[in-house]
Amino acid sequence: MGKELFIKQLRPYLYLMDEAHEATGYIVVGNEKVCVIDTMNGYNDLHRVVRDITDKPIAVVNTHGHPDHIFGNVYFDEVYMNPKDNELAESFINAPEFIKECKKAGLTMPAFKPIKGGDVIDLGGKTLEVYDLPGHTPGGILLLLKEDRILFTGDSINHHLWMQLDGCPSMGDYVKELDKVMFLEKEADLILHGHATDFDDISLMRCLRSGAVEICEGKTENDLPYQWFGGEAKQHPFKLEEGKTYQQLESVICYR
Repeated sequence: MGKELFIKQLRPYLYLMDEAHEATGYIVVGNEKVCVIDTMNGYNDLHRVVRDITDKPIAVVNTHGHPDHIFGNVYFDEVYMNPKDNELAESFINAPEFIKECKKAGLTMPAFKPIKGGDVIDLGGKTLEVYDLPGHTPGGILLLLKEDRILFTGDSINHHLWMQLDGCPSMGDYVKELDKVMFLEKEADLILHGHATDFDDISLMRCLRSGAVEICEGKTENDLPYQWFGGEAKQHPFKLEEGKTYQQLESVICYR
């Protein structure tokens, strides 16, 4: 526990939490409730962080089931996640090292409550609409903050998309899933993803899609190897749009 948490207020109602530059979570404050989107690695007491901002009832949502987005759930009583990621999440939650850390700190992991595409979270004056985007994980979701045209994408849409993991679909299937949610580029202006330091222009979505299509079409002759803890994959760079604002410029899709 105890790695530094950097908190950045992006809007009067919106906070970005950057935990040790390893993962990012968000706090969205409505008139009646507050929503925490992703709880990161659990190094910091996030319940206390939220309570320093507001005393409103808390809803916690995980965009997907990877440990760097769910381990901080231990500070809350109730958490929502797409059930398609339950099995994945359990594999990390049941790891002996994590169980030992929780026991030592006197913390327990709450059970996941189901959330999926089509669901709506009403915070009072702020509405989060849920959309499914399987790819990076089977149960990945996007959250559209409707009134403010901001799309929270977890790790499903970002500058460094991991599609080389066990359980990831083919790139062709991912493009099909992406096409089901591409209409969101008309509903949102900005993206906040699971490892962001600030906003990205919504065009990141279309740029990522173009990169995925290039992989499908075999335009990969210049792709370099990508070393990660699971071995070696390939990485395909994709271009961003000129004149738009992004929080980083190097963008790749990792794949097998």
